[in-house]
Amino acid sequence: MPAYPCISTPRPQRQRRLLGFSLAIASALTGLAATAFLPAAAQAALISSGACNEAGLSQPFQRWGDSNSYELVPGGNFEGALSGWSLSGGAQQVPGSEPYGASGSVGAYSLALPAGASAQTPYTCVNASYPLFRFFARNNSLTSDVLVQFVYQTPLGTVAVPIGTVLLSGGWQPSLPMLTASVAIGALTGGTSQVALRFTALLGSSQIDDVFIDPRMR
Repeated sequence: MPAYPCISTPRPQRQRRLLGFSLAIASALTGLAATAFLPAAAQAALISSGACNEAGLSQPFQRWGDSNSYELVPGGNFEGALSGWSLSGGAQQVPGSEPYGASGSVGAYSLALPAGASAQTPYTCVNASYPLFRFFARNNSLTSDVLVQFVYQTPLGTVAVPIGTVLLSGGWQPSLPMLTASVAIGALTGGTSQVALRFTALLGSSQIDDVFIDPRMR
């Protein structure tokens, strides 16, 4: 079973610093949620317009009223080898894809998450201009839900921050936009940070597909 990056038996001082870092991010998430109600000009002042990389952008959620531009996370359409992904608890690539062709065309595969299984994306660069992410999901049982965490590499070690729990339906649907806390991370780390998404099926079996992050929130 692949182990998630973590700090093993941290010293008390480092453990306290990591806890403080996690609490700071959690507090910042509350503040970031409030920015959704600010005027567009005020939000623009908070979000940097620069991106960490030159990945291709698209508008995969436009039909659901979201015209933001997103980039696919590495391997996030599950159509090829899942290089850099960490899978545990029976998480695996399976036939069947979301039917909307959000990544450019309808695929052939998605990622299955049996109850208790987890999947973590490869680390990728984010800064203050990466505030949101979305993905597609469906359940395979009545009680399915998925916990989503952002896992950050920081000068103090690796920090996993719970972002929220996604309650699923029986058909493929996009998740609501979820906050990455990249603004808080940028402030606390002095710019960019390496981050991964972790998906954990809490109850029942689920599938996820086409995982996108938004480097250009409008």
